Order: sequence, then C-alpha cells, then structure tokens
Amino acid sequence: MKIIGRQWEKSLLTDILESNKPEFLVIHGRRRIGKTYLIREFFEGRENAIFFNITGSKNTSLTSQIGRFTEQIGLVFYNLTDLQSGKNWEAAFKKLTEAIGNAPMHKKIILFLDEFPWLATKNSRLLGTLDYYWNHHWSRDPRIKLILCGSSASWIVKKIINNRGGLHNRITQKICLLPFTLAETKEFLEANMIYLDLPQIVQLYMVMGGIPYYLNHVKKGLSVADNVDYLAFQKDGILRTEFDNLFASLFDNYEDHIRLIRLIALHRYGIGQEEILKSLWKNSKGSTGLEMLKNLEHAGFIQRFKPYAAKRKGIYYKIIDEYTLFYLDWIEPILGATINSFEEHYWYSQINTPKWHAWAGYAFESICYKHVQKIKEGLKIKVPALASTWRFAAKNTQGAQVDLLFDRMDDTITLCEIKFTNTPFLIDKTYAINLEDKINIFKKVTQTQKQIFLSMISAQGLASSKYNEKLISGVVSLSELF
Repeated sequence: MKIIGRQWEKSLLTDILESNKPEFLVIHGRRRIGKTYLIREFFEGRENAIFFNITGSKNTSLTSQIGRFTEQIGLVFYNLTDLQSGKNWEAAFKKLTEAIGNAPMHKKIILFLDEFPWLATKNSRLLGTLDYYWNHHWSRDPRIKLILCGSSASWIVKKIINNRGGLHNRITQKICLLPFTLAETKEFLEANMIYLDLPQIVQLYMVMGGIPYYLNHVKKGLSVADNVDYLAFQKDGILRTEFDNLFASLFDNYEDHIRLIRLIALHRYGIGQEEILKSLWKNSKGSTGLEMLKNLEHAGFIQRFKPYAAKRKGIYYKIIDEYTLFYLDWIEPILGATINSFEEHYWYSQINTPKWHAWAGYAFESICYKHVQKIKEGLKIKVPALASTWRFAAKNTQGAQVDLLFDRMDDTITLCEIKFTNTPFLIDKTYAINLEDKINIFKKVTQTQKQIFLSMISAQGLASSKYNEKLISGVVSLSELF
C-alpha cells in the first residue's frame, strides 16, 4: 500500500533526503499511528540511499540490543557478513561509523533508530554515546540523515527534543505524527477496497479514531456495526484487548496513567488541572501528576484548553482519543459478561439507544474539535479566529453550554451548536427559544460587545424550518468535514 495522506510529512522527508547537509530528525506519536511504516515506506529500497534500520525491544538486555545492532551493520553495509558484537554502544557506534566511511560517497545514509527509548536501557549510556558520535562524526558528513523514533512521546520530548546536554539544539527537523483525518481515513479505507458512505466512516471514526493499525483490521463487506462487533466484542477482538497493552507500552507506571485517564473521562466538558491534582495527589505537590498529564498530552490522549472567558483561570483537560472513550464507555463495562460470539450482534443492538445517542454526540464533538480548520472553511471564516468552548453553570440560574466558538479578529464571535443525528436536524419552536436564551446568557455572562453569529455543525445538515433563516448564519455538514 502506498503512503496514505501525510502530505506535509512526505514533503519534509523529501527535503531531508535531498538536503546537502546532515539532518537529525525526531519523529514521535502514539502507538499504532504508523511512524515506522512512514519512514520505512519512504526510504527503504531507494537506489540513491543506504537504509540502516534497528528497532529497540522493550525489557531486552543491553547485550541483545547491541548484538542485533551489530548484526544489522553487517547485513546492510557488508552483504550479510557476520560482525563480532561489542560490549557497549561505544563499540557498536564505532563499527557503524567505520561502515559509513566505506560506503559509496554518492549515496545518502539513512540511520533509522526505531523505538529508541527501548534501546536506551538503564545504564546503557546510549544517549551519551549518541551525543558524542553525532557531534564529532556524523554531523560532519552531509550524507547522513539520522532519524530517532519512539512511541513513548514523553520520553522522546524530555530526553531528546528538550535535551539540555550535547544534543541541545542539534535536532534539525521534528515530526509529531497524528491520527488520520476523516478525509485520510476515507482514502485509507478505499485503498483497502472498502467503500463506506460518510456517516458510516464517521461512526467508525468514533470507535477507533484515525489510527491506521485499527483501520487496517476493518473487514470488507461488513457494515460498521458488524465490524465493531467483530473488533471490539469478540473474545479476542483487537479493540477489546488493546487498552492495557496500549498504555503499558507507552508508560512505565501505566496503571497511574490509566487512573488519571479515568478521572478526566468522567468530565465531558473538561476538568481543571487544579482539581485533578487535588483529587489524585492530595498529599503531595502534584509534580508527579503534572508529569503524567504531559505524558498523556504528548501521546495524544488528552488535550489542554482554556474555556472562553472562564472565571476560574487555569488549564483544563479533556479526552480526545476516540478509542479510549469508546473502551471506557462500552467495552470495559461488559468485560465480565459472556459476549464472545459474533452472532450476538451486541453493538448493533445498542445503536439508537439513549446511551448510544449520548455517546455519539460526545464522540462527534471530539471529532469536530480535530477538524476545526475544516469547520472554519465551511463557515467561510477568513479572518484569524481562536477556537474555544464555553460553559456557564450556577445555582438558581439558567445555565448554558456552547460546544464550539470562534473568537474572531473582525469583532465577531461565532457560536456553534454540534449535532449528530441520522436525519437532518430540525430546529423547532422549543429549540429556537433555547438557542435565543443561550445567546442572551452568553452575552450577559461574558459581557461581550462583539457581534454574535450562530452556526450549526450538523452531520446531516438542517431540515427546513422557519427558524433557520432567523437564527442560523452558517451550516457545516459531514461533507465539509471531509
């Protein structure tokens, strides 16, 4: 399969390959996102380059890691010639440097160190050795393109990107690989000869997000409901067994990270950093909690934000990983039940239940937050605008929630209602009154003097109503999100 999407990343990799200077690229992103596939598919097999690739293994001894590294040197540079393995990374890097020196001068040298955090075992001194060889040898050779990769985004950011030692400011390029967008998900499925309409793709995205590994398990000829039953509710379905493995592969103290995820997941509209630290770390300064929040954010599970005109200042967090939300809402609660048969069609039986509608609305909001630029384009907002949310709740006073708003530089604020329905959404008299009240509460509480516009982000658009023209300035449907 060709590389789907990733247009910016492919352009950057092309620049690196064609560059006439040494390059040091760091690529990170959550597990199953396609980091390894992107690098291998782009560089491997090129006639004008030598591709050296080694992948670290978790909980593997230093001797074994170095042995595999040395074996790969022989395979790539010496036509399968066996090399004697050294006892440390200094000896291994010396052999690699000698091999590079004997390589044809007209070929670029791609050094791809995959799952680098797992190569850097305790007391291995790998980072210090890399520091020395990059600064004293490899950075002087314009052929060399060093690529470090790892799923442990927090480790990569802390130890490499924000390194304060010899690697400080040595990185020339960075890639934080994100999940596929809706459009890229559609392209990926079609490359696998799976053709679904837009609502079906969105429902699939709600379950697994734009994670290529999960999408690659979608079966041709099955409906989305059947695929979800197969992947999530069979005994050995990958989505059923993935959750603990996912976190365990990313974080050393993964149980604590899961505990933190569970707390944030309880708050649909986000929870403040201060409340998180007080809830989970009552008897400490919370430095551990802050570090874990950073870890989860770097790995793409949560997002920090500041609600518009919030009275209580500070940072808030919410879950943005679709699979995590789906697992906690649907899979985990029934793990003890006997649902091992594909014929039971568990997921199909849940569709259109009140719980399903509540979850689908929340999941669709999360998708919209990831496609803010598409929404801006659909609403024809051409001026700079900051996207945010807003919520007001007080005792004995009517509250209000704004799913998404754009605070624009043209003295205007666009408030957006987000609705996921199977048919065009109807604005009736009752809902129209609710919208007018929401606008009035927003104006009163925020005391804004800006012009207020109201728009709808509705999966199936709007049904004809006499209130549409009066209240709604713009509509975004699924086609605009793709």
